[in-house]
Amino acid sequence: MDQQMPMPNFDKSSGLVPVVAQDAHTGEVLMVAYMNEEAFRETVTTGRAVYYSRSRRRLWRKGEESGHVQQVQAIYLDCDADTVLLKVHQVGGAACHEGYKSCFFRRWTPQGLQVDQPRVFDPEQVYRNS
Repeated sequence: MDQQMPMPNFDKSSGLVPVVAQDAHTGEVLMVAYMNEEAFRETVTTGRAVYYSRSRRRLWRKGEESGHVQQVQAIYLDCDADTVLLKVHQVGGAACHEGYKSCFFRRWTPQGLQVDQPRVFDPEQVYRNS
Protein backbone atom coordinates (compact mmCIF):
# COMPACT_ATOMS: atom_id res chain seq x y z
CA MET A 1 0.00 0.00 0.00
CA ASP A 2 1.30 3.42 -0.90
CA GLN A 3 2.32 5.47 2.15
CA GLN A 4 0.45 8.48 0.70
CA MET A 5 -2.85 6.58 0.67
CA PRO A 6 -5.33 8.01 3.20
CA MET A 7 -5.40 5.90 6.32
CA PRO A 8 -7.75 5.83 9.29
CA ASN A 9 -6.54 7.83 12.27
CA PHE A 10 -5.46 5.02 14.57
CA ASP A 11 -3.92 7.44 17.08
CA LYS A 12 -7.27 8.81 18.32
CA SER A 13 -8.32 5.59 20.06
CA SER A 14 -5.14 3.88 21.19
CA GLY A 15 -4.48 2.17 17.87
CA LEU A 16 -7.97 0.83 17.11
CA VAL A 17 -10.83 2.22 15.03
CA PRO A 18 -14.42 0.94 14.91
CA VAL A 19 -15.53 -0.74 11.71
CA VAL A 20 -19.08 -1.16 10.48
CA ALA A 21 -19.57 -4.06 8.05
CA GLN A 22 -22.54 -3.50 5.78
CA ASP A 23 -24.07 -5.79 3.16
CA ALA A 24 -23.05 -4.17 -0.13
CA HIS A 25 -26.26 -5.25 -1.84
CA THR A 26 -28.96 -4.62 0.80
CA GLY A 27 -27.32 -1.99 2.99
CA GLU A 28 -28.05 -4.05 6.12
CA VAL A 29 -25.56 -3.56 8.95
CA LEU A 30 -24.01 -6.97 9.57
CA MET A 31 -21.63 -6.29 12.43
CA VAL A 32 -19.36 -3.83 14.20
CA ALA A 33 -15.76 -4.69 14.99
CA TYR A 34 -12.36 -3.00 15.32
CA MET A 35 -9.24 -2.70 13.19
CA ASN A 36 -5.68 -1.81 13.96
CA GLU A 37 -3.35 -0.60 11.22
CA GLU A 38 -2.17 -4.12 10.38
CA ALA A 39 -5.76 -5.36 9.96
CA PHE A 40 -6.61 -2.38 7.75
CA ARG A 41 -3.58 -2.91 5.53
CA GLU A 42 -4.31 -6.64 5.15
CA THR A 43 -7.95 -5.89 4.32
CA VAL A 44 -6.89 -3.44 1.61
CA THR A 45 -4.27 -5.83 0.24
CA THR A 46 -6.36 -9.02 0.22
CA GLY A 47 -9.88 -7.69 -0.36
CA ARG A 48 -11.13 -9.79 2.57
CA ALA A 49 -12.20 -8.33 5.90
CA VAL A 50 -9.62 -8.60 8.66
CA TYR A 51 -10.33 -7.24 12.11
CA TYR A 52 -8.51 -6.96 15.41
CA SER A 53 -10.03 -9.13 18.12
CA ARG A 54 -9.86 -7.30 21.42
CA SER A 55 -10.65 -10.46 23.38
CA ARG A 56 -8.05 -12.62 21.62
CA ARG A 57 -5.58 -9.72 21.22
CA ARG A 58 -4.71 -10.71 17.69
CA LEU A 59 -5.81 -10.32 14.09
CA TRP A 60 -9.11 -11.98 13.28
CA ARG A 61 -9.53 -12.92 9.65
CA LYS A 62 -13.31 -13.01 9.34
CA GLY A 63 -14.39 -16.54 8.47
CA GLU A 64 -11.09 -18.18 9.41
CA GLU A 65 -12.99 -20.84 11.39
CA SER A 66 -16.45 -20.81 9.84
CA GLY A 67 -15.59 -20.15 6.20
CA HIS A 68 -18.05 -17.23 6.25
CA VAL A 69 -15.60 -14.64 4.92
CA GLN A 70 -16.43 -11.09 3.97
CA GLN A 71 -15.34 -10.06 0.49
CA VAL A 72 -14.80 -6.30 0.57
CA GLN A 73 -16.56 -4.39 -2.19
CA ALA A 74 -15.74 -0.85 -0.96
CA ILE A 75 -14.01 0.90 1.94
CA TYR A 76 -15.14 4.26 3.32
CA LEU A 77 -13.69 6.49 6.03
CA ASP A 78 -15.88 8.90 7.95
CA CYS A 79 -15.23 12.66 7.96
CA ASP A 80 -12.86 12.42 10.95
CA ALA A 81 -11.06 9.36 9.52
CA ASP A 82 -11.61 7.51 12.79
CA THR A 83 -14.31 5.05 11.71
CA VAL A 84 -14.31 2.62 8.78
CA LEU A 85 -17.29 1.41 6.78
CA LEU A 86 -16.80 -1.80 4.82
CA LYS A 87 -19.35 -2.70 2.18
CA VAL A 88 -19.03 -6.46 1.88
CA HIS A 89 -20.34 -9.57 0.23
CA GLN A 90 -20.99 -11.98 3.11
CA VAL A 91 -20.06 -15.51 2.03
CA GLY A 92 -22.27 -18.18 3.59
CA GLY A 93 -25.05 -15.73 4.37
CA ALA A 94 -24.17 -15.16 8.04
CA ALA A 95 -21.87 -12.62 9.67
CA CYS A 96 -22.76 -13.45 13.27
CA HIS A 97 -20.98 -16.22 15.20
CA GLU A 98 -24.39 -17.13 16.66
CA GLY A 99 -25.52 -18.15 13.17
CA TYR A 100 -27.54 -15.10 12.11
CA LYS A 101 -27.12 -12.96 8.99
CA SER A 102 -26.47 -9.89 11.13
CA CYS A 103 -25.13 -9.53 14.66
CA PHE A 104 -28.11 -7.22 15.16
CA PHE A 105 -30.69 -10.01 15.23
CA ARG A 106 -32.29 -9.01 18.55
CA ARG A 107 -34.76 -6.14 18.53
CA TRP A 108 -35.48 -4.21 21.69
CA THR A 109 -39.16 -4.05 22.67
CA PRO A 110 -40.86 -2.98 25.92
CA GLN A 111 -41.41 -6.71 26.57
CA GLY A 112 -37.70 -7.50 26.16
CA LEU A 113 -35.35 -8.52 23.37
CA GLN A 114 -36.92 -10.44 20.52
CA VAL A 115 -35.08 -12.35 17.78
CA ASP A 116 -36.30 -10.92 14.49
CA GLN A 117 -34.47 -12.96 11.87
CA PRO A 118 -33.99 -16.66 11.16
CA ARG A 119 -30.80 -18.47 12.06
CA VAL A 120 -28.68 -19.27 8.97
CA PHE A 121 -26.49 -21.94 10.58
CA ASP A 122 -26.13 -23.86 13.81
CA PRO A 123 -23.00 -22.59 15.60
CA GLU A 124 -22.60 -25.92 17.44
CA GLN A 125 -22.07 -27.59 14.06
CA VAL A 126 -19.83 -24.92 12.56
CA TYR A 127 -17.57 -24.33 15.57
CA ARG A 128 -17.49 -27.82 17.11
CA ASN A 129 -13.77 -28.30 16.37
CA SER A 130 -12.74 -24.84 17.59
